[in-house]
Amino acid sequence: MTRGIRIVGAGVEEGDDRSLPEPRTPSRAPRRAAAAAASPPADPPAPAVPDVEEPPAPPPPPVQKAWSGRFAARTARRVEEFTSSLHVDRRLYPEDIQGSQAHARMLRTIGLITREEQKAIDAGLREIKRELDKGEFVFDDGDEDIHMAIERRLFEVAGEVAGKLHTARSRNDQVATDLRMYGKRVCRELMLAIASLQEELARRAQEHRLTPLPGYTHLQRAQVVSLAHHLLAYVEMLQRDIERLQDCHDRCDVLPLGSGALAASTLPIDRRVVADQLGFDHVSANSLDAVSDRDFAVEIVAACALLMVHLSRFAEELVLWTSTEFGYAELPDAYATGSSLMPQKKNPDVLELIRGRTGRVTGALVSLLTTLKGLPLAYNRDLQEDKEAVFDAVDTAQAAVVMLADVVRVVRYDVETMAAAASDPLLIATDVAEWLVVRGVPFREAHRLVGRAVRVAQRAGRTLAELSVADWAAVDPRIGPEVVELFDTERSLRRREVPGGPGPRMVSRQLVRAAAMVAKTRRMVPVLAKQTSRAKEVGAGVRR
Repeated sequence: MTRGIRIVGAGVEEGDDRSLPEPRTPSRAPRRAAAAAASPPADPPAPAVPDVEEPPAPPPPPVQKAWSGRFAARTARRVEEFTSSLHVDRRLYPEDIQGSQAHARMLRTIGLITREEQKAIDAGLREIKRELDKGEFVFDDGDEDIHMAIERRLFEVAGEVAGKLHTARSRNDQVATDLRMYGKRVCRELMLAIASLQEELARRAQEHRLTPLPGYTHLQRAQVVSLAHHLLAYVEMLQRDIERLQDCHDRCDVLPLGSGALAASTLPIDRRVVADQLGFDHVSANSLDAVSDRDFAVEIVAACALLMVHLSRFAEELVLWTSTEFGYAELPDAYATGSSLMPQKKNPDVLELIRGRTGRVTGALVSLLTTLKGLPLAYNRDLQEDKEAVFDAVDTAQAAVVMLADVVRVVRYDVETMAAAASDPLLIATDVAEWLVVRGVPFREAHRLVGRAVRVAQRAGRTLAELSVADWAAVDPRIGPEVVELFDTERSLRRREVPGGPGPRMVSRQLVRAAAMVAKTRRMVPVLAKQTSRAKEVGAGVRR
C-alpha cells in the first residue's frame, strides 16, 4: 500500500544538533515478524516449550542525506518541503534509470566495480523500474527528488553495492543528462504528432482543392484563394515547427554525464562509452558549461511556444469561421460545448482553450529565461525550476496538437457560404489592375484607375461587376469591354498559377510537397532515436 509522504525531521528545527542515525541496511526481519504475528500456528505448541513472542520491530530510521557526513543535524521540516522537487521530476525516472545502468556498465568497463557488482546494480535498477512502471514504488518521506528516491531504493534492493553507483557522478551532471534524454524523446514525439496534424490538414485540403475562399488582410476580404491553399499555409508553418524541434533534438544530443559537479573527475572514466550506450552523438567539451547549460531547454520551450502560436492562429480562425457572422464552418456536437444559461449556444471551447493555453507556454519561456539570466557558473539550485517550465510547455503543446488534429478531421466546411463570399467582385479589383498592366498601363496608375472605379460603383450603390462598359470607359478610355469578363471567381483562381500561388495546379504541387514532408518526418524520427555513431567531443572536429 502506498504511504503518504511524511517529511523527515518534522518538528526538528534548523540548528538542532542531534546526530544523524546510522544508515539503515536492507532487512526483511520486520516483514517476517509481522507475518508470524498475523498467522496462528497450524498445531498447538508443545506444553514443554513456552510460546515466546518476538519484540516488535523498531520503526525504520529516517532516510540519510547524501551529504550527511558534513552536517550534525537533520534537515528542518520546512526546508524539506521547500526544496523537494519529487512532485515535478518523478517523470524522469525512465531516463534516470537508463543513465544509471549505462554509468554502471562504464564503471565495470574501467575496473572500478566488478562484474558481479554491476549485475547486482543493474538487476536492482530493473526492479525499481518495474515498480515505478506499475505504480508499486513506495516513496519515502526523505526522497527530495526522483534521483535520490531511486538511489535510496537501490540500497534496499541491492544492498551496499548501491553506494558504488554514484562513483564519478554528481547529481548536477546526472540531472542534466536525464533532462537532455527527456528532451530528445519529446522532440521526436512532438515531431510525429505534428506530422499527423499536417496529414489531416493536407487530407482536407485535397477535398477542397477547388473550393474558393476569400483571402483576408486586416481581417478584411482581399483576394480570391482556395480553402486548400489556406489549409496548406498551416502545413508550411508546422513544417518549420518540425525543423525547429529537430534542431532542438540536436541541441540535446550532447552528453553531460562525466562532468561531475563542475570539474569532472580524477577517475579514468570513459565518457564516450556512456554516450554510445545512451545514444548521444557528442560529449560535452567543458564541464562547467555542461552542468549549468539549459540552452537546450530554452529552445525546446521556445519551439513549443511558437508551435502554440501557430495552433492558436488556426484555432482563432475556426472560432471566427464557426460564428454566425462568418458561417464558413461548423463543429460537430461532440467537439463543442453549450451554455449553462443560454440554451441555443454552441461554443468552440476546445479551440478557445488552445488559444488561451498559448499564453501559458509563452509564460513558461519567459519564466525559464528569467531563471537563467543571473546565474554564475556553474550549477545553482535555481536550475531545479527548469523542469516545471519544460514539462508544462511540452505537455500543453502535445495535447493541443492532438486535439487540433481531431478538430481538423471532423470540422464541416460550408462551401456554399465560402463560395458566395468569394464571389464578391471587390476581390477581383487587383486582377483588373494587373490586366491593365498587361496592356501597358503602369501599375501605380492602374491602381488609381481601379480605385476610382470602386468609388464610382459605391456611390451608385452597385458592385464592380455591375458597372457597364460605358462606366469603365468613363473611368479611363483605355479600359475596354473585355474587363467585364474578369469577374469570375474560378477564372481568377486559375490566373494565379505561379509557384506558391493558389491556382489549382500549384495547389496540387503543394499537396505533393505536404505528403513528402510528412513521409520524411516519419522516416527521420526512428533514425534520430537510434543514433549509434561513435560519440565525439563537441567542437573537436573529429569525424564520425
